[in-house]
Amino acid sequence: MTRLAVPKTYKLYIGGKFPRSDSGRVYAVTTPSGDFLANAAQASRKDARDAVVAARSAFGGWARATSYNRGQVLYRIAELLEGRRAQFVEEIVQSEGLSASAAGRQVDEAIDRWVWYAGWADKYVQVAGNANPVSGPYFNISVPEPTGVVAIIAPQSGGSLLGFVSAVAPALVAGNTVVVVADETRPLSAITLGEVLATSDVPGGVVNILTGSPAEMAPWLASHADVNAIDLVGAGDLDWVHLEIDAAETLTRVLQPESGADAAAPSLSRILAFTETKTVWHTKGLL
Repeated sequence: MTRLAVPKTYKLYIGGKFPRSDSGRVYAVTTPSGDFLANAAQASRKDARDAVVAARSAFGGWARATSYNRGQVLYRIAELLEGRRAQFVEEIVQSEGLSASAAGRQVDEAIDRWVWYAGWADKYVQVAGNANPVSGPYFNISVPEPTGVVAIIAPQSGGSLLGFVSAVAPALVAGNTVVVVADETRPLSAITLGEVLATSDVPGGVVNILTGSPAEMAPWLASHADVNAIDLVGAGDLDWVHLEIDAAETLTRVLQPESGADAAAPSLSRILAFTETKTVWHTKGLL
């Protein structure tokens, strides 16, 4: 008997759940040749606000977790990505028109990048922090701490999964929570990654994934008073100068767009871009 096909429904990922867009809108995701693949939720301004609320609610617990624990959680994501490798390869082949081997290399690199950032979780403080020499019987110590809620416009070209991972993982390492706008035309692997996050140890709200138009959502995220930083790595085709102006109204930190093959390349500087250095004094014990 012929079975009826059951196409997958791709929704948003907000607060650990998979809601439809508040507006009820969807848009068609197609192959490079124009063939229909799936309908994806088209996020609205309300969805962006809900995502920021979820990220703010989750920030305290994620920031207070030990660096070692955050590293374990990030490594667990890599394990789950490895277990669903075939699914990611298939989605990338369909949405990006790559060969299975090329898609496999992208997935493998994305997994390796998760592992690389997971390894930094309990090490970046020692590298970026410092015991400062001072005059007097005091310890003076500088330590990087998370900025808060980080909005991210994921890369809109290149590998969809690799670009997404490259932008999101470094913000999580330091204890930030994120609201990320996925690749508009190739969002399937981002939402599937949301399914991985939902079944991992990542608390709900730490990562929130929006699909749809970056041009529509970026201005609201840049000007939102509860967003502490915005990564415009994938906003090169937008009017990102005005986004910087919007962000300046609320003193939001901005990381400017990047382009080319090295966009969002793994680096310690991407982790530290969303940290604040806290310096404390402490008296030395007297014998």
